Amino acid sequence: MISEPATLLTDYVLAGVTAWLAWSLFRTREGQRARALWALAFAALALAAALGGTWHGFAPSFAAIAVVLVWKATVLCVGVGSFGMLAGSAMSTTAGNARKALLAVAAAKLAVYSAWMVGHSEYIYVIADTGAALILVAALHLRSAARDSASRWILAGVGVSVLAAGVQASGFAPHRNFNHNDLYHVIQIVAMILFYAGAGRLRDGS
Repeated sequence: MISEPATLLTDYVLAGVTAWLAWSLFRTREGQRARALWALAFAALALAAALGGTWHGFAPSFAAIAVVLVWKATVLCVGVGSFGMLAGSAMSTTAGNARKALLAVAAAKLAVYSAWMVGHSEYIYVIADTGAALILVAALHLRSAARDSASRWILAGVGVSVLAAGVQASGFAPHRNFNHNDLYHVIQIVAMILFYAGAGRLRDGS
């Protein structure tokens, strides 16, 4: 029996769209490492959505250990996704020592987050990690938004992601069979398309 059918369905649709975007971006990366890293982000987030939908839909029928493992895998994939976004944007918007420093920050953030989430399960830590990555991504692209359409698309993606997070945090449910998580997934699909429009235009900084 499916416990949250709308949440499962919207999570799976988000996963499918994001997986297709990951594959499309990877195929058209043209040797650009920034695009490859964003493709990694899309792939990780697609897997996170698929796992999250499975958790929401079938967790009550899982063994206790399976519930824990699926949730851990979900939150760890989100961490890889935020790493790919930050590293990809750093690769595109910076060079030299600044790029090295930002890539080190992205890697350290992923390592600390992953180690922490092994022993913790609260979603607030997922929000904190993703929020930190989005703030840094926005800061990197704000510098070049006036002259670079890729940055403008990515900033639009950040804005819609913030809107999606606000809707989820508010608990607003348009219908008794369509809750705040479901609406979050629908809005986040729009955000992923905007991110893709930007990531597909990125070129490695020099």
